[in-house]
Amino acid sequence: MKLADLYMFLKPDIAKIEKELEKAVEAEHPVLREASLHLLQAGGKRIRPVFVLLSAKFGSYDINRIKHIAAALELIHMASLVHDDVIDDADLRRGQKTIKAQWDNRVAMYTGDYIFAKAIEKAAFFENESIHRVISGAMTEMCLGEIEQIRHQYNWDQHLKTYLRRIKRKTALLIAVSCQLGAISAGASAQDQSRLYHYGYNVGMSYQIIDDILDFTGTEKELGKPAGGDLLQGNVTLPALYAMYYDSSHKGQIAAVLDDANKTSVDMAPLIDIIKTSGGIEYSKNLSKKYLNKAFRSLDGLPDISAKKSLQDIASYIGSRSN
Repeated sequence: MKLADLYMFLKPDIAKIEKELEKAVEAEHPVLREASLHLLQAGGKRIRPVFVLLSAKFGSYDINRIKHIAAALELIHMASLVHDDVIDDADLRRGQKTIKAQWDNRVAMYTGDYIFAKAIEKAAFFENESIHRVISGAMTEMCLGEIEQIRHQYNWDQHLKTYLRRIKRKTALLIAVSCQLGAISAGASAQDQSRLYHYGYNVGMSYQIIDDILDFTGTEKELGKPAGGDLLQGNVTLPALYAMYYDSSHKGQIAAVLDDANKTSVDMAPLIDIIKTSGGIEYSKNLSKKYLNKAFRSLDGLPDISAKKSLQDIASYIGSRSN
């Protein structure tokens, strides 16, 4: 079963959001328009809009209102990916050329800025001040997460708390506010808004940890990029963090390979083997499961409607996914 199968019943509403995204990235300048559409047409799971729609089911569901906040959050996510690819010097995303690879860094940065601006424009549909406070707060935290990642590149002495704070800011928070804003935009109760926020946060933490596992266990075809790419770029994720904590000699082995300023090509296979044999994958899976269990508990107290079952199913899928 694919993730999209779990929310197939939302397909007509997701199609409306897709149209909003297409309208949002239209630009008079041809390069800006082509670059934005290039990113949009690369596809994606659209998981953030899905969380918006499902969370809105706990209030007064009106797709013609909710589509604006769903599109805004997906645009924020898209823009952050464009900037990420510049920072990471990534040529591929989802198996296709990134904007920075297709054009250049300057076009990519301004395209990302443009998409961020369009996200704010979409959110302006709502007069509710709390919606704008939540969005601006999330964007601020995302920027802090990116700065933290840059600051800790090739830092082999990180603490677990540093990693968890970083993935909260980079990934979990936007999923959390997708759930929260879906509920707010539909007028759900404050209690349900809080439950959904915490559900999204915990699912987001689990989601990112699984992503970090897959970076070591997936193939280039599955990942759309070379395996071990995060570590090669000096980004220490949980499986590697555990491996270095478990055996300090691993830290030296990893550093010896990746700290070489003259490296032109690196065989990541030996480093990936170190991480797999250290128990780092199993440790990471266990922590992911702990966050998933918290996500399930966060749904307690919500009305027993079909959207609740869908949120449970999505959480289960995220915990078991292999790509």
